[in-house]
Amino acid sequence: MDRLTALEGRVVASLVEKHLTIPQHYPLTLHALVEACNQSSNREPVTSLSESEVLGAVESLKAKRMVRAVLPSHGRSVVRYRHVLDETLGLDAPQLAVLAVLELRGPQTAAELRARTVRMAAVESVDHELGLLAQREEPLAVLLGRRPGQKEDRWASLLAEDVPSGATAAGLETPARGTGSAYAASGARSAAPPTPEAGSFGADVADVRRDVAAVRAELEALRGALEALRSGFEDLRTSLGG
Repeated sequence: MDRLTALEGRVVASLVEKHLTIPQHYPLTLHALVEACNQSSNREPVTSLSESEVLGAVESLKAKRMVRAVLPSHGRSVVRYRHVLDETLGLDAPQLAVLAVLELRGPQTAAELRARTVRMAAVESVDHELGLLAQREEPLAVLLGRRPGQKEDRWASLLAEDVPSGATAAGLETPARGTGSAYAASGARSAAPPTPEAGSFGADVADVRRDVAAVRAELEALRGALEALRSGFEDLRTSLGG
C-alpha cells in the first residue's frame, strides 16, 4: 500500500471520525468534509484547507480505493463522500477509531487514545487494536519511544507518509521517513526532536501536562457524546412532529 499524503490522511481520517460519531449526518457533502478537516477541536495541526484542496485529495483517494462518491438520492441534492477503509484495508470499527485518532492528532500514548476513541467505537482494548495495526503485513501503526518525563510510549499512524524517525513496529526498527507532502500553507506534523532529560522537576511538569491533556481528552469525549445525544433527540423530535 502506498502511503497517503498528509492531506489525504487528514481527509480520509475526518470521514472515518464523522462516520463513527455522527452516522445520521454521514456520508458528508464536500462543504461538511472541509469543515471536518479544518475544525479546531481534535486536530493537530489545525488547518485552513480550501474546497479545491480537499476535493483534489478526495479524487486521489478515490483512485486509491479509499473513498467513494455517493450520488444524490432520497431527497438529497448534492454528491456526498464516504470512506471505504473497512473494505480496502479490512479494518473493523475499533481499528478505524484508533487509526483515525492517530492520524488526526499525531503520536499519542495508549491512555490518550483510550480517552479519545470512547465516543467513536467500543474499543475494549486499545493495546490489542494497536498490536493488530502494527503487526499487519503492511503496518498501519508504529511504536515510538516515550518523551523525556513521560511514563508511556507513544504510537503513530503509518497511514500517511509523515512517519517519525526512530519508530519501531512489531519490535523492528523502521527506517526514518521524511515528512513528504505537507499541508498546503499549514505544514504537516513531525516528531519532536529528542531533548536532554530535564531532571525531576521537568519530569514532574511533564507528568502534570500529560494528566491535563488526558483530562481535556475526556472532556472532549464527553462533549462529543453529548452532541450525539442532542442530535439524536432533535431527530426524534422531528420524526414525532415536535
